[in-house]
Amino acid sequence: MTRFTDKAHSAEHLMRTLFPATPLLRNDHLSEVYEADIWLKREDLSPVRSYKIRGALNAMAKVLSRRPETRVFVCASAGNHAQGVAYVCRHFDVKGVIFMPVTTPRQKIDKTRMFGGDNVEIRLIGDYFDDTLAEAQRFCTDAGGHFLSPFDDLDVIEGQASVAAEITEQLGQAPEMIVLPVGGGGLSAGVTRYLRDIGAATDIRYVEPAGGASFAAALDAGKPVKLGRVDNFVDGAAVAQIGDLTFGALKSELTSHVLAAPEDRICATMLEMLNVEGVVLEPAGALSIDALKDLRAEVKGRTVVCVTSGGNFDFERLPEVKERSQRYAGLKKYFLLRLPQRPGALRDFLQTLGPEDDIARFEYLKKSARNFGSVLIGIETGRPENFEVLFARLDTGGFVYSDITNDETIAEFVL
Repeated sequence: MTRFTDKAHSAEHLMRTLFPATPLLRNDHLSEVYEADIWLKREDLSPVRSYKIRGALNAMAKVLSRRPETRVFVCASAGNHAQGVAYVCRHFDVKGVIFMPVTTPRQKIDKTRMFGGDNVEIRLIGDYFDDTLAEAQRFCTDAGGHFLSPFDDLDVIEGQASVAAEITEQLGQAPEMIVLPVGGGGLSAGVTRYLRDIGAATDIRYVEPAGGASFAAALDAGKPVKLGRVDNFVDGAAVAQIGDLTFGALKSELTSHVLAAPEDRICATMLEMLNVEGVVLEPAGALSIDALKDLRAEVKGRTVVCVTSGGNFDFERLPEVKERSQRYAGLKKYFLLRLPQRPGALRDFLQTLGPEDDIARFEYLKKSARNFGSVLIGIETGRPENFEVLFARLDTGGFVYSDITNDETIAEFVL
């Protein structure tokens, strides 16, 4: 039986028919910040700006070698997997039918169509991904096509393992530690199995978004379980349930080695990499770097590889990323103010603001009473401690207010 490492190396050689190895680059900024030797495996620099092209290429090649008559490949995806499948369909000159939710941003649809050209048909079905997936699988059965899973497929896992094969070759050895982002688990399963099979002493840490911690939930339950709610902000890794095959490769890992990255903190990491290093990362692509904040003591003095899994970032989301970063850093807050309806009341409020406080939003919501009005206030400031001073002045001035910055229920309706 062919060893998994041999299959990973075969997949690595297959990648060279389509694109060169993605760079493994030492990052001086992060190395200095964390007092370690930090290297970034730049999967955001692949032809489709994510590692997903690897699994798609390996799986499609394997299927065509086993069943050359296969002419239709089907997938359901709203992002990187769709783009990888589209690119490879054009490479092999086969038809791809890609199902995407109706709510998919136009930019992602256009990029998928650009990569696939005339070889790809895009069908927009369903408001939610589960509906899209069900329709894609029904179509695949009716059309006699091959369904290409984004992660829960042995051929896909082998393709993603080529990342590990490249890292060890580029570094000249296995790293002391590697930090892997986890969504459905295809990348993590492939890299983990490769490193375990070559006998590497590499410490492996996994990171998933706090609002989509399906790997940690599966480890706790001893099997894949579906999360009741998922925060889709980290869309490249926000998966409700880790795959069965991928979990099979990862079920022996320790729960303590799985980290949860807060979505707002990820935004701060994205902005840091953009402003300091000029590196554009999507939220999922920043996961492994963000996890360094929780691994500071463990990485110090060691050689660490972080896999930056994707760079498909829509810059229309930049204002949201900036805002979430500011809120995480304590530099922006929202509150509801009960403002007296009398001359001078607004002036009195303005006088409570400090020299670094800036009004980012001011909106009357309604008159709750004849003598008072409810106002939504957004304040940005230079230092978190400024809010303590501001709130103390508001209290002294007799203002009635509620801090709603972290109240998800209210924020959903008014922010």
